[in-house]
Amino acid sequence: MDDSVANFLSALSMEKGSPNNTLDAYRNDLSQFAAFVREQTAKSDGPQLVWEVVDRSLLLNYLVNLRERSYAPATMARKVAAVKSFFNFLVAEGTLEKNPAEGISGPKVGKSLPRAISVDEVGRLLEQPDRLSTPGGKRDKAMLELLYATGMRVTELVSLNVRDVNLRAGFVRCFGKGSKERIIPIHNKAIRAVKSYLDDVRARLLGATGETALFLNRRGQRLTRQGFWLILKGYAKKAAIEAEITPHVLRHSIATHLLHSGKMNLRELQELLGHANISTTQVYTHLTTERMRRVYDSAHPRAE
Repeated sequence: MDDSVANFLSALSMEKGSPNNTLDAYRNDLSQFAAFVREQTAKSDGPQLVWEVVDRSLLLNYLVNLRERSYAPATMARKVAAVKSFFNFLVAEGTLEKNPAEGISGPKVGKSLPRAISVDEVGRLLEQPDRLSTPGGKRDKAMLELLYATGMRVTELVSLNVRDVNLRAGFVRCFGKGSKERIIPIHNKAIRAVKSYLDDVRARLLGATGETALFLNRRGQRLTRQGFWLILKGYAKKAAIEAEITPHVLRHSIATHLLHSGKMNLRELQELLGHANISTTQVYTHLTTERMRRVYDSAHPRAE
């Protein structure tokens, strides 16, 4: 990897506390951009690039290249943001005098409403691990119940350590974006599922690894985001849920269900989800309003 890119990613991690998934995305985006620059400037395949050769014309060609490859607008916008942030870093470090990406913007991305599955579908999903008599089934039950009870991001879930869960007091401690700590209460059903996993399963998965993670894979190591996603996808298929299910869909679902049922107001939901800005949480008010409109329309069809 180019040293400048590596230094930029290190600064994002150490100084701004960017989460790992953001770092991974920026690493891939900038690796792709570096390959494009080498191709356009006939540079060697060596590890270093002379970033001074990048100008506005080259950057516009890069945008055209992204469009030709049929990237979604949101993906293009992220890739452009990565490049602009990188060049801002080079200017701040004194490597460049001016940011060549200044004034260049990616495609506008509309703010889409989060997807959510119904309470019935969530119920069917949570039932699936109970059908298994394996250690993995109890672990998966604990993960799904905890995720749905707390609305945690999947990265927060798999980052939990055993010490972060206090079943006696009924809460879990997690660290969100920017390493911000949240204490989230958990209900009895989730407490029972996690306790059953800790009492009966975790020690068997742990072996001699000494891993501190709460949720372990078969090798006794911390379960990854990708591993959880595959588990979730498998249970969604068994539950005959037609909608595409991702960890983020479950997060959207609990938020929608809590707000729609009146169990939480907007401020309480913001605190639960760990949103820095309440405008992020307000999208759920639009979602519940739209859901109510669809229910009304289905019950009161318009005359043709």
